Amino acid sequence: MKKLAFVLLTLFTIGYVQAQKNTTMKKKILFVVTSHDKKGDTGESTGYYLGEVSHPWEVLHNAGYEIDFTSPKGGTPPVDGFDLKDPVNKEFWENTEYKNKIDHSLQPSQVNPANYSAIFYAGGHGAMWDFADNTELAGIASKIYENGGIVAAVCHGPAGLVNIKLSNGQYLVDGKKINAFTNEEEAEVKLTNIVPFLLENKLKERGAKFEKSGLWQNHVVSDQRVITGQNPQSAKSVGEAILKELKNK
Repeated sequence: MKKLAFVLLTLFTIGYVQAQKNTTMKKKILFVVTSHDKKGDTGESTGYYLGEVSHPWEVLHNAGYEIDFTSPKGGTPPVDGFDLKDPVNKEFWENTEYKNKIDHSLQPSQVNPANYSAIFYAGGHGAMWDFADNTELAGIASKIYENGGIVAAVCHGPAGLVNIKLSNGQYLVDGKKINAFTNEEEAEVKLTNIVPFLLENKLKERGAKFEKSGLWQNHVVSDQRVITGQNPQSAKSVGEAILKELKNK
């Protein structure tokens, strides 16, 4: 009996220590931002769209998640949509810890997918030039997803999803409800013939069940741990959908 009691006490202690370790471990999410700073040959600047980072960041940061940043080239990524009249943009930009993190974004080779419960691709037109063909980022996202994690994106961020393949050879978006910056929105900003491909068309080619609303309408869809939003207006809702999915895990 004494031996049994000792074994039970030992098992209880191990379980308690492990539980304490799990509750004190920080929950991490990886944000992906573009390194590309020009809209084709127009001479116009671009980069990651600030509100598409700050609004999901606010939701997830306030919920206790730690966020890391990566970009195709690492280092300081270019920024677009720089509007500090938006109080959430201002809060993010003036947060010393997170401003330092995004200004020293990780190279994909520095990222360990096992550390993250979700990956989120922020938009900005720059993403159209350097997300789709980045095999390192696609590999990171695939591993996070197949570890039971979440893959999310907003606006032009889903450019990062178009070439993600799972270990069974299937495209991640194949057969899933997906949305992104639409053909109509691209035409509205007069960049249809500037971007290297139309995001809506490419996602459909990959087998996505593409959904959309009217111009600049908030539209978010979640399907089998893949969460996508249509445009900058959808950014906060994508963050909320990520949080909801994380709580359901």
